[in-house]
Amino acid sequence: MTAIGAASNGGPVQQPDVGARLDAALADVCVAPQPAAGADAGGGGDHRDAHRAGGIGAGSGAGAGTKAEADAAAAAYRAIAGGPLRSVLPADGVAADAQVKPYQLRSRLVTNREFKAFLQASPMWRREQAPALFTTPTYLSAIDGADDEAPVIQVSWYAAQAYCASEQARLPRWYEWEFAAKADATQADARDDDAWLSNILRWYADAGKTLPGRVAATPANYYGVHDTHGLVWEWVEDYSGLFVNADSRSSGEKKQLDFCGGAAVSLQDRRNYAVLMRLALLSAMEARQGGANLGFRCARDSNDQGATP
Repeated sequence: MTAIGAASNGGPVQQPDVGARLDAALADVCVAPQPAAGADAGGGGDHRDAHRAGGIGAGSGAGAGTKAEADAAAAAYRAIAGGPLRSVLPADGVAADAQVKPYQLRSRLVTNREFKAFLQASPMWRREQAPALFTTPTYLSAIDGADDEAPVIQVSWYAAQAYCASEQARLPRWYEWEFAAKADATQADARDDDAWLSNILRWYADAGKTLPGRVAATPANYYGVHDTHGLVWEWVEDYSGLFVNADSRSSGEKKQLDFCGGAAVSLQDRRNYAVLMRLALLSAMEARQGGANLGFRCARDSNDQGATP
């Protein structure tokens, strides 16, 4: 794979060194992480059903409702109209556009400061109290001493969903994240801009080598959303169903082949290699795992209250 950059005269330039590093990085994330001994490797659909049934709520504790209301008021949610999306994952598995309904997306990633406040109101999600079924030993291992304004990392899918529930929200779905992430500062869809593609690829080549910086240190994109690229990977609600030809409950060689082999041949827009890397990472995850460069933001349906124009 060869990445496309931008020459000083504005034309495209080949960057084989970046492409080679990206190929190596994708090979790394295509090795499915192994759950800890005794982990439940159940599919994401079961995880979501458990959450919606109340089994993985935002936690309990005095003042939890007040805290949730305060967080909801403080967090800015941008209204996004949605529409047809030329997704890397065609809606029909071949070439059809996805249809994204209007929704609201949190303009900023959830920070360490915000997650610490959530833990005060929801003690069941503190590191020493969180159920082993929903976390691994690395859960929140980076939060102590971290920059309060950096995105929280090493958070399981379960804990991220619980936080979003405290803001009367949920994790965004893949098409919602992809719809917002295709924008640069001035265009709703920058994916045909070679310079933009080159800029975001540079971060993906080195992602995870250093701790993420502060949230919203760079300008928001066209939709008013910060850091869809260049800071952390992000959980999505339907992470386990991204490759429809694979069973997220499988393991070992079959899982690796499904995610990084046969299922990938139907992917469109292969030039957008950065987004394909996200798919490879997310589809290989288990819900109880986190990552040293994996954070999250929340979303709401369009009929929920609180969007900021």
